[in-house]
Amino acid sequence: MEYHVAIQGSDQAPGTEAQPFRTISRASAIAEPGDNITVHAGVYREWVNPANGGTKEQRIVYQSAGDGEVVITGAEPVADWKDEGDGVWRTEVPNSLFAIRNPYQTKLHGDWLFEGAFEPHLGEVYLDGKSLYECDSANKLHNPQVWPQAKCAEDSLMQWYAEASSTTTTIWANFGGKDPRRENVEINVRPYCFWPEKAGRNYITVRGFTLQQASPQWAPPTALQEGLIGPHWSKGWIIENNVINESKCTGISLGKDITTGPNEYSNNRSKGGTQREQEVIFRALRKGWHKDHIGSHIVRNNVIHDCEQAGIVGHLGAAFSRIYQNRIYNIHHKRIFHGAEVGGIKLHAALDTQICGNVIYSSYRALWLDWQAQGTRISRNIFYDNLSEDLFVEVCHGPYMVDHNLFLSPMNFRNMAQGGAFVHNLFTGRFVVRSELTRYTPYHMPHETAVAGYSNITGGDDRYYNNIFIGDDDPGKEPLPMTFFEHLPLTPREDMDYGDAAVMDGVPDNSRCYLHPAGLGGYNDYPSAHQKQWWEYTKEEIAALKESGKPWQPDKMALPVTIQGNLYLNAAVPSAHESNAKVYVNNGIEIEIDPATCRVQVHVHSPEIIRGAAPTVVTTNLLGRSYQAEMHYEKPDGSPYRFDHDFFHKLRPEKNVTPGPFEIFGNSLVKMPEVQICRSDCSATLELHVGFTF
Repeated sequence: MEYHVAIQGSDQAPGTEAQPFRTISRASAIAEPGDNITVHAGVYREWVNPANGGTKEQRIVYQSAGDGEVVITGAEPVADWKDEGDGVWRTEVPNSLFAIRNPYQTKLHGDWLFEGAFEPHLGEVYLDGKSLYECDSANKLHNPQVWPQAKCAEDSLMQWYAEASSTTTTIWANFGGKDPRRENVEINVRPYCFWPEKAGRNYITVRGFTLQQASPQWAPPTALQEGLIGPHWSKGWIIENNVINESKCTGISLGKDITTGPNEYSNNRSKGGTQREQEVIFRALRKGWHKDHIGSHIVRNNVIHDCEQAGIVGHLGAAFSRIYQNRIYNIHHKRIFHGAEVGGIKLHAALDTQICGNVIYSSYRALWLDWQAQGTRISRNIFYDNLSEDLFVEVCHGPYMVDHNLFLSPMNFRNMAQGGAFVHNLFTGRFVVRSELTRYTPYHMPHETAVAGYSNITGGDDRYYNNIFIGDDDPGKEPLPMTFFEHLPLTPREDMDYGDAAVMDGVPDNSRCYLHPAGLGGYNDYPSAHQKQWWEYTKEEIAALKESGKPWQPDKMALPVTIQGNLYLNAAVPSAHESNAKVYVNNGIEIEIDPATCRVQVHVHSPEIIRGAAPTVVTTNLLGRSYQAEMHYEKPDGSPYRFDHDFFHKLRPEKNVTPGPFEIFGNSLVKMPEVQICRSDCSATLELHVGFTF
């Protein structure tokens, strides 16, 4: 059955093309497996709450008709504003306008949300589709000040404040000199745009919409994890070709369910956060967290921007999913609030999840994998202009695979994990490499949710093959201290207390990290795969080591690392484990980045020092198995990897391959094809040009 929805329709109509429904919600209330809901151009102010799901063979499909933009919004227009002077306006709305909860009365709340200058609310005020900045006093609106953390300082001068009574909500706003009676001004009234209230609504496709202006709650891994759009706790959704923007917290949420834990760390401090998250995992296993029932979603070809917590978030429900060819930017750009769940993509338990071909830029942090990244692949993504790091992997045991990516921000990688394999990447920024001995996190049976064991993170068990590292022209090559959530540029050290006191965001001194220059020097103190590991020593050898006065703490010894076939340009720092490393003072590669036009250009000036610089094609057999999970670096179906095709899927030679993402075959001028990652009707595409210059 195909149902049609149009602005001129009626919910009393039969829902045919000639007599369409008025609301998408009417169609979603009756749609059954195999049905299509086709929505015609217009603005739909509703929360689509699907009553039913489809099956693997017969999906329920929600799609744009293609006759113009279809907008699903969580906001309503407000035109009744009164002038209070100094550019400040006031309006009053009845609380009956709000669905589920009053976002101007409900504060952000949840585990790992940090304290800030004030407690923000879930609501927003929008001028021409763009949210203003909340402030904590109506009086401040008469003389607004720039919010110091904002990415766009000028935008932060447009602000709002609200007070709610039992029957009405009053909102004051400064629109930067514009008259809201003559502009498009809207306020949040719905928490979601497309979200099933009940779990188990499987196999739904959402295609071709603009979804915007919703007020979901803060989404840590121990809460419901609300999103502007998401499957709740289901299997097999496809979210594709949409524009998703202006979520108070998260754009797309891929899980989890509230019954596995509702912010128990914040609500009940009797146990630590790590213990609470462990409990969530075991509750989920008892409630059916298995690949037959949960996860396996596809998120592709979406444009996601201006979401203040994350573009895509997921815990448990993101397992076995594929996230590819999305463009994600301006995530956490207002920075009124902050917490440990912020990123372009922030996933926990990304089991066998494939994150490929995405472009994540101009955000706070790009990609954050936290707990249980096992069987995960991060491939052919482009990261640039991110304030914090491009990639953060935290307390994971692996194996996880990182190949053919472009890491182009000032800080590329924050590594508080182990078991990663890095192959044919281009790195242009700095690294943090750190163990985590106080937290014990699970690893799983290969390609399953079943927990195989627990361990802390001693660090190491990483492999680096055939990557290119480019120095950042900073003459200082010594590691610099920084805190867990600190980003570049670093706070001046002379005023920082690195004693026992907290140094940032209430985070204690044991969160101290060290920022290493571009390259792999951060692994110099780790053992190599050719050295003995502590459990391989005889009792006599251990006794001799202790007697020699050398530090002997077997519980703190890192796992071995393997580093081969990498290329270091512009004085990038090689690892001591790569005795025959190819190191060049000159650059050889020039990179031009323009975030405003979403354009990246890579020029290879010295192909002769790059071509054939790595000895061999990297395979699953070469990479071996991760230490804790004892699992091979392999595809989700268990088949082996063979990295014999470059970023553009061109076949590499059998030996003497080019390190980095792009294979070089000769000295003639080459212009690689453009990479376009965007919905076809958007105003910008990603342009990636790779070529040789002489």
